[in-house]
Amino acid sequence: MSETVDFVVVGGGSGGCAVAGRLSEDASTSVVLLEAGGTADNWVVKTPYALSLMVPSKLNNWHFETVPQPGLNGRIGYQPRGKGLGGSSAINAMVYIRGHKWDYDHWAELGNAGWSYADVLPYFKRSENNTEFNGAYHGQSGPLHVDRLRTDNPVHEIFLQAAREAQFRIRDDFNGEEQEGLGPYQLTQHNGERWSAARAYVHPYIGTRPNLRVETDAQATRILIEGGRAVGVAYRHNDQIREVRARREVILASGAFQSPQLLMLSGIGDAAALKTHGIDVVHHLPGVGQNLQDHPDFIFAYQSDAPYFTGTSFTGIARILSTIGQYRREGRGPLTTNFAECGGFLKTRPDLDVPDIQLHFGMAMVDDHGRKRHWGTGFSCHFCLLRPNSRGSVGLSSADPFAPPRIDPNFLSDPSDLETMVAGYKTTQRLMQTPALRALQQKDLFTANVRTDDDIRAILRERVDTVYHPVGTCKMGADNDPEAVVDSRLRVKGVGSLRIVDASVMPTLIGGNTNAPTIMIGEKAADMIREEMRAN
Repeated sequence: MSETVDFVVVGGGSGGCAVAGRLSEDASTSVVLLEAGGTADNWVVKTPYALSLMVPSKLNNWHFETVPQPGLNGRIGYQPRGKGLGGSSAINAMVYIRGHKWDYDHWAELGNAGWSYADVLPYFKRSENNTEFNGAYHGQSGPLHVDRLRTDNPVHEIFLQAAREAQFRIRDDFNGEEQEGLGPYQLTQHNGERWSAARAYVHPYIGTRPNLRVETDAQATRILIEGGRAVGVAYRHNDQIREVRARREVILASGAFQSPQLLMLSGIGDAAALKTHGIDVVHHLPGVGQNLQDHPDFIFAYQSDAPYFTGTSFTGIARILSTIGQYRREGRGPLTTNFAECGGFLKTRPDLDVPDIQLHFGMAMVDDHGRKRHWGTGFSCHFCLLRPNSRGSVGLSSADPFAPPRIDPNFLSDPSDLETMVAGYKTTQRLMQTPALRALQQKDLFTANVRTDDDIRAILRERVDTVYHPVGTCKMGADNDPEAVVDSRLRVKGVGSLRIVDASVMPTLIGGNTNAPTIMIGEKAADMIREEMRAN
């Protein structure tokens, strides 16, 4: 006999944790949260430095790969995604960025009522507990802790000096009135520990809210559809297939790769594509898995023996080991690093209305997502293209629910993306060639022989990959949008009682990191659901 509750939330990532936590605040509303990974509440997740253990490996990580990318010389890309409560917020670099006001106003202009910047700002503020900023743009009473860096790294001042030498603006708050400029990032941390979406919305209530049941190691295999509406979810737990049924709604929050995958496994998607895998079509919805957007990213890296950086060397390892006591006592020091400690938003052309590239200045040399190690210490500087024109897709590799999805970001397929990245390379290089940063560089790992624009194009195709911000595969859109999967209230079109609450609903990629916006989507979804419950 299966369990029946009001809401079944599939996926304990940023959107799923936020919506499950908020809905379960009402003691009369019962919620089951299904998460394929574990609880993600141990020292590896809580210690910021340990992201270097998780991102390159299968530790709390789905460890996906892409299909070969023609725009990247046929290379297979890497797509780490968080597996465990908190989802990718449990393994990411914790950078707290909302995106630009323009992005949300653009969503509204595309026909998504209620998603303008003025509409979403209250939800960003509601979620946020910011130690540094308050007022019109920030909150200080939400469950998501946001703090300044606690590494006490003197290189921040060197980075700011380099920004001044390159004649870039300095920005202390990237989530306020203006975004353009460079500076240290704020992070989703509290007292030097990672503050994932699970720590904010779920962990405190496991076992204390009788109406919230969290099932970990529970991978959904199919949404149960009866009479044109979602009535529950089948999932694997302890090698058994079980079911949980939903009186009100199934809320899908499995992320930009696995939400469309689960829809397709359940017979919701493009009918012809489903039939090729022998899946019975429940509802023809051709936009499922289309519209994949991600930030293509390039990394400059330099060897340096300056005492600010980490790496694979006797001195680098000794430096980290020597600070364990400080971290335990004070929650400060190098173990609180998110690696991408500084950065910001720049325009490759002065006539642009909004910044088109983002920088992440890292405290270690990074090669192939940390999967290739170089002896020595040093630093890196990423730049990514914020609003690429290329569009990819997510499909099924088979009808097996435990097989990975077929991921095709289609990076640099639009020629304009390559040319904007050439401009982004030159803009970032201006910063790297300032006296302040040149003084730190002993060896240029990747770009020492890059001279011409053709050289830049070649090195981009050789080295570009994701910076971990996939969105858009269950696109929110108006009724006349043939690619739209959900409406502006995040309800799946043509299937009753089924809603999607994660980054897959974003119609376009926002100009920045996607974790805070996904939490905002979870907050806003909970409000919309409560409104509908009151109306009914």
